[in-house]
Amino acid sequence: MLEISGREVLIQELTEPLVKNEGLTQVEGFKEVNGQLQCSRCGTSDRKKRQVAPCTCGQDCYYCINCLQMGKIKRCSTLYTAKEQNQFTSLTAPILTWKGELSKQQKEASMAIIETIHLGGERLIWAVAGAGKTEMIFKGIELALQAKKRVCIASPRVDVCLELAPRLKSAFQSVPLAILYGGSDEPYRYTQLVIATTHQLLRFKQAFDVLIIDEIDAFPFDIDRSLQYAAKKAKKEKGSLIFLSATPSKDMQRAIQQKKLAVTMLPARYHGYPLPEPQLIWSGDWQKKINRQKATGVFFAYLKKMLKQKRRFLVFLPNIVLMQKLAVQIKIRFPETLFTTVYAEDPQRKEKIIQMRQEKYDFLLTTTILERGVTFKNIDVFVLGAEDRTFTESVLVQIAGRAGRHKDFPNGAVLFFYYGQTRALKGAVRQIKKMNRLATERGLVKKC
Repeated sequence: MLEISGREVLIQELTEPLVKNEGLTQVEGFKEVNGQLQCSRCGTSDRKKRQVAPCTCGQDCYYCINCLQMGKIKRCSTLYTAKEQNQFTSLTAPILTWKGELSKQQKEASMAIIETIHLGGERLIWAVAGAGKTEMIFKGIELALQAKKRVCIASPRVDVCLELAPRLKSAFQSVPLAILYGGSDEPYRYTQLVIATTHQLLRFKQAFDVLIIDEIDAFPFDIDRSLQYAAKKAKKEKGSLIFLSATPSKDMQRAIQQKKLAVTMLPARYHGYPLPEPQLIWSGDWQKKINRQKATGVFFAYLKKMLKQKRRFLVFLPNIVLMQKLAVQIKIRFPETLFTTVYAEDPQRKEKIIQMRQEKYDFLLTTTILERGVTFKNIDVFVLGAEDRTFTESVLVQIAGRAGRHKDFPNGAVLFFYYGQTRALKGAVRQIKKMNRLATERGLVKKC
């Protein structure tokens, strides 16, 4: 049964009746590993992440709360899995319908990806925001599909998956594509090419010959060991695991230095212009002004200037409460302007992002949810409260990467408003400047 091929799921997750055959394997909800009970789905063995409750099995039964959002795994649960058979329908030629051209550094990365897919193993593609990571994986995907390999592109963020989907559909027009994420209206279907959030990888077991994880450093994948466990479990033993990131973790950078992880570095954007370097602007106690409902100060002066110049921009804030308070003050101070707020649990998040692309808003106020995976054609970026602990070095680099991504508008402004400079703030500026310096030394950038 193809629905269960390469999957590890509860019976209630299936949309078709389960047909028991020789290829079907049953796994208990919990198993003992090194003397500890471990959730078979997410690999968690932490006792604090188990709870006990009366159960339909007639006993008080413990269950895993770590992966509870994916469905309850109990002591008495059974997970069903079947070996991935790579039973795909024949693909119509040409498989790759994308006709674009890769830059010199994109071609080098593409060849490294192809080599990794051919030989197996792991590789990091360390590419600055706007380097064109998506396009450089196309050739490798094409060759994998031709070789009857199953391919998954995963990301910790739903927004990234939704951004990737139309681009993959356009690049591989004859290839059936499944898009898996929490809250999707589409039921699961078996396909050779898959886009999924990293949470959805929990439902797979040795399914993919090629697993590409975009935004490897994004929350929650960067701190959630169960998601990292899921990625290892979802890939076949001799498969390929390719990481894409503009801001790899310190552990990953250490692995590179120790020669434990192969890396291909791309310090320049696809269009050949340097990364916009942040301008640091001291804004005093901006938070006190917002709380006291004072629409004054440096930030509002810049806001007025940008609106007068008819610039479109994103304003990042550290939390929803401050964002909503600021929105009220902007409405009073600039009643004619068109803007909205967006955050992770916003039910209209997707619609608002589409409307911003359609230029129906002058700007968006946002939490860090738009730090990555979302591209606007001609945009500037503000960060208000850049000293807040929410804005890590990685987050600030990603936010700065929203500006100047389009070849026709490569010089977007990046303004970091701060009350006090932090190590993360200084590190982000240093990292961006370092990449521009490397790109210049390699002759990869044009003069603006």
